[in-house]
Amino acid sequence: MRNYQTILNNGETLPIMGMGTYSGENDRETTETAIRTAIKMGYRHFDTAKIYGSEVAVGNALRRAIHDGLVEREDIHVTSKLWSSDHQDPVSALQQTLQRLGMEYIDMYLVHWPVALKPWVDYPIPAEEDFEELDMENTWSGMERCLEMGLCRSIGVSNFSSTKIQHLLDFACVTPVVNQVEMHPMWRQRKLRSICREYGIHVSAYSPLGGPGNAWGTMNVVDHPIIKSIAHKHNATPAQVALRWGLCQGSSVIVKSFNMGRMKENMGALNLKLDEWDLIDINKMEERKIMRGEWLSNHTTSPYRTIQELWDDEI
Repeated sequence: MRNYQTILNNGETLPIMGMGTYSGENDRETTETAIRTAIKMGYRHFDTAKIYGSEVAVGNALRRAIHDGLVEREDIHVTSKLWSSDHQDPVSALQQTLQRLGMEYIDMYLVHWPVALKPWVDYPIPAEEDFEELDMENTWSGMERCLEMGLCRSIGVSNFSSTKIQHLLDFACVTPVVNQVEMHPMWRQRKLRSICREYGIHVSAYSPLGGPGNAWGTMNVVDHPIIKSIAHKHNATPAQVALRWGLCQGSSVIVKSFNMGRMKENMGALNLKLDEWDLIDINKMEERKIMRGEWLSNHTTSPYRTIQELWDDEI
């Protein structure tokens, strides 16, 4: 799997095929079984977050796999994320994440959203009274302390627009290694990828298939006639084409499926080759962002009155 890694701006490596562990059901046993199966298939990059509620299951599965000799700790990459209610103290938040995972360190810690919420908000969709003023400079300083303390190997962000990346770099001592964002053939992130490339920030794609199976997701990507046509041409599946497109852009992809057949199918994208005409055709596809974050904007308490402000018009 060493061929299927990218090198980040701090010299750390990142497996380009990641396994997401968010699940609406959040069944611990199902998650642990899926992760063990994924390790046997060759997955080495596991993505979790406090708000997903999957950190305990991820930690259990990975520790057991290491104990059983299926994999070495240094060959696994674990990403978790700072939830919006923990911006005032990233160090304590990461220490709690490590406790839930049963690990001494994680490989990457990301700021989940450029939004601050009150300390008790442990649910994904905040009420109007739940917002706090965002002090990103203080938050990022806390992230840098996590790095200095050895609690993580890398720090980065998620759901940051080009403008927010540039603002962060105005005061950051440590450049983020990653910006994890929605990206797929129907939301191609051309501007953001260009800005991140300029600063050496790796773009990691969540919902690289458009989020089918999630309440907010869609089948529009894998059901698109252009994607289906390219899949037929290469004797591949639409999911493999969509994932390969993301990999062709130099991004890593975070795929979420606990179904053994689809997990194996997703890995098949690593061996698919798209030609120049395939990429030209995909660039003709209409674009629409799926994860729009409407619940993070309001006219009273949020720093963003509209979703256009949240995404700095990159929507």
